[in-house]
Amino acid sequence: MDLLKGKVCLITGTGKGIGAETVRRFAEEGAIVYGTDFIDGCLDRPFNELSERYKTSVLPLYFDVTDENAAKAAVMKIKKEQGRLDVLVNNAGIMKDNIIGMINHDLMQKVFEINVFAVINMIQLASKLMIKQKSGSIINISSIVGVDGAAGQMVYSASKGAVASLTKAASKELSPNGIRVNAVAPGLINTDLFRAIGEKKIEENLARVKMGRLGEPIDVANVITFLASDLSSYVTGEIIGIDGETQV
Repeated sequence: MDLLKGKVCLITGTGKGIGAETVRRFAEEGAIVYGTDFIDGCLDRPFNELSERYKTSVLPLYFDVTDENAAKAAVMKIKKEQGRLDVLVNNAGIMKDNIIGMINHDLMQKVFEINVFAVINMIQLASKLMIKQKSGSIINISSIVGVDGAAGQMVYSASKGAVASLTKAASKELSPNGIRVNAVAPGLINTDLFRAIGEKKIEENLARVKMGRLGEPIDVANVITFLASDLSSYVTGEIIGIDGETQV
């Protein structure tokens, strides 16, 4: 359909899972895609394959999203090469936690540095370009637990709740400049990160999903693609659940 034909897009955390599938969907829809990871060279081969398959440019950027100077340099590189930035997807994140009474400051600091502080920084960097264009779409990745909470995940839930609230605040501030800011809140998605909990835990969690299956990365990537496209031109400040009606 070429929903994103010619749009210049930046997606963080694209080595696997939701990020990798979002890169593929964006390329499939004709976007010029920059994807990030902190491991040098890991994206070169898959991105070359995507570029050839979809006849577009899929380009790797290697930096740690918590490094403000590196993040700024990456955005400036996109500006120099493309002259604009139409879409930012803040996908990079970590899922670390502990039960109440076992949470320490280092854990809290690490989770919030990646899941919240880096997101705010990326929004500030991207919006500087988008304000000049008077257009843009920013999509943040929250979580169902950021809305409903989850036992044993107080820190992670808090970080993803912060993403939901900062999305709403940013949308109000940036809307007058033609910039839309939305978030998606995935539930139980079939990624390596989720699979690491083990089959027994997976079955226990699956029993809470009314649709009776785990979500797939494509389920999330499709909604992100919608929010990046002009089909959602009057949608902003929304937190869209992608959870198959999960009861936390």
